[in-house]
Amino acid sequence: MNTEKIKWAFDPAHSKVNFKVKHLMISNVRGTFKQFDGEVTTSGSDFADAEVYFKINTGSIETEDEQRNTHLRSADFFDSEKYPEMIFKSASMKDLGDETYELEGTLKIKDIEKPVKLEVEFGGIVKDPWGNEKAGLTVEGKINRKDWDLNWNAMLEAGGVLVGEEVKITCDIELMKLVKQEA
Repeated sequence: MNTEKIKWAFDPAHSKVNFKVKHLMISNVRGTFKQFDGEVTTSGSDFADAEVYFKINTGSIETEDEQRNTHLRSADFFDSEKYPEMIFKSASMKDLGDETYELEGTLKIKDIEKPVKLEVEFGGIVKDPWGNEKAGLTVEGKINRKDWDLNWNAMLEAGGVLVGEEVKITCDIELMKLVKQEA
């Protein structure tokens, strides 16, 4: 039996990779990564068995504060010169029903690989005005930055820390259908 394999590429013009982390234990700092790339392979138009490969340029971090961006690119955090990419590779995608999935995989930051679980909401597939098939997904999850040796912090005079450990990730992804291959 032939299964149609479909490859999808990330459409960076219509996708965002966002994060937020607690600052001073009372508010959030939000940021995004401007440069990323990857590929998703599915069986037909079913994303239940999707294979995901996603890489992010760590030097493309943007928090709307150049001093903070520079600090985040330094050895205190991402060490972007030495480790220019973080990479996610999926291990499984479990259909939870109602167009939601649990995506499990490995996230590699600074040569440290750790398992992560992400929630995926499938938005559907449509053809754009130029006849290209597009798929929409929202991916959310939480990681502890210290698991990847992103340890820098400062203690506050009143107790607590400057930067929270938990990082919330939200990715709004639009994929472009690339190639059909018979397997």
